[in-house]
Amino acid sequence: MDMNTMTIAKAHTALKAKEISATELVQSCIDRIENVDGVLNAVIHKSFDSALEQAKNIDQGGEFNSPLTGIPYLTKDNYNEKGVPTTACSNVLRDKVYIPPFSSTTNERLSAAGAISIGKSNTDEFTMGGSTETSCYGVTKNPWDTTRVAGGSSGGSAAGVAADECLFALGTDTGGSIRQPAAFCNCTGLRPTYGRTSRYGVMSMASSLDTIGPLCKSVEDLAIVMETISGHDPMDGTTSKNDVPQYSKALTGDIKGMKIGLPKEYFIDGMDAEVEQSVRDAVKVLEEQGAIVKEISLPHTKYATPCYYVLCPCEVSSNMARYDGIRFGHTVNGAKDLVDYYHQVRTDGFGDEVKRRIMIGTYALSAGYFDAYYRQAQKVRTLIKKDFDDAFANVDIIISPVTPGPAFTIGAYEGDPVAMYLEDIFLDSQVMAGIPALSVPCGCTKDNLPLGLQMMGPQWGEEAILRAGDAYEKATEWSGRKASL
Repeated sequence: MDMNTMTIAKAHTALKAKEISATELVQSCIDRIENVDGVLNAVIHKSFDSALEQAKNIDQGGEFNSPLTGIPYLTKDNYNEKGVPTTACSNVLRDKVYIPPFSSTTNERLSAAGAISIGKSNTDEFTMGGSTETSCYGVTKNPWDTTRVAGGSSGGSAAGVAADECLFALGTDTGGSIRQPAAFCNCTGLRPTYGRTSRYGVMSMASSLDTIGPLCKSVEDLAIVMETISGHDPMDGTTSKNDVPQYSKALTGDIKGMKIGLPKEYFIDGMDAEVEQSVRDAVKVLEEQGAIVKEISLPHTKYATPCYYVLCPCEVSSNMARYDGIRFGHTVNGAKDLVDYYHQVRTDGFGDEVKRRIMIGTYALSAGYFDAYYRQAQKVRTLIKKDFDDAFANVDIIISPVTPGPAFTIGAYEGDPVAMYLEDIFLDSQVMAGIPALSVPCGCTKDNLPLGLQMMGPQWGEEAILRAGDAYEKATEWSGRKASL
């Protein structure tokens, strides 16, 4: 087995037994990036020299007490890393390179555990998109079919994991941006409960919706990473002080008696037949393991995507205000006055999708429209959360497809942003409710494109969905499939 293809758990065992070294493991990922990323465009900044130096220091110490010590990973390009160019894949930061003077809490926690960041992964500009097509560095291609997208906004992270360029990667999930690319690329991805992981040092798109989490090669690896990155952070007032469970201990393989809800609203006209069949087949696997599956209703599901695309742009319009070309980032010459300067900086620096969301959000928050749009959307958000609260009074977890179809072709939605937004139809409800959701591979199409199964839990219910996901993964062979590049 090539070292870069290992899971975190297997690599840790090999490192501890001195069968491999951290330097060899990091070098194997570097070699893989050099061999295949010219095709994929998943890695947009390489930190190879510093990564190898860290690995050598770890080898000299010889201690591998943490399961993440010596493990190479990719960092999505909206995470700040001290001394490493960080652009959120936007020209507003790329044209005059922004190098942060500090690191995100997540990167700090991983570094303290001995994990090694080997580079930055591609993303839609400021995470606005579902395909990485809005990145100023160009689109990331799917390792399973390079004519198709890897998903977004964490497409670079998902492609990097699926192509074995790293052992795991960091992503962010605001409206499905971990779960959708994980499904498209045949890896696992977890959106944690809002407040379980710290957002400090991660560039915000929509502060009340953003969560940060991992993309991995197995559910066990997700549990390992979550144990390190979760927990209260005094630098982020939205993080919970709840104790962090030992997620790995939840992976018992036993789901006998677990009550699983299958929401009828997630099986809609127009859904790809192969997607529906893969989920129906997954239901049978879970039932064979002793789970009790029953149909439930989440009646406000149809309002989730319209609700999201009111609330998200409203928060975007506020968060993007800091990118004005004064304190950092893109600058211009020859402006007539300050207003013209702002106009030129933001016209040049932002792409179409960012501009679109700023304008929609500013409109919805303006006098005369605030009550009709923003306030109404917040009311709907409460109703969506109540749907889940009511459902979880009767079931332990809820399952559904991740997306209505497999990865779409590059350029499929060019000029039609609304059609792109509708790709999120199964991914926005969880965001409104602030609940955790897992994507795990569950099949493939006749064209050999991966498909994903979504598992949702109540707030702070990561243990339940990780246990169910791990049990399903062990009973099937979907997660072990590798793309041919």
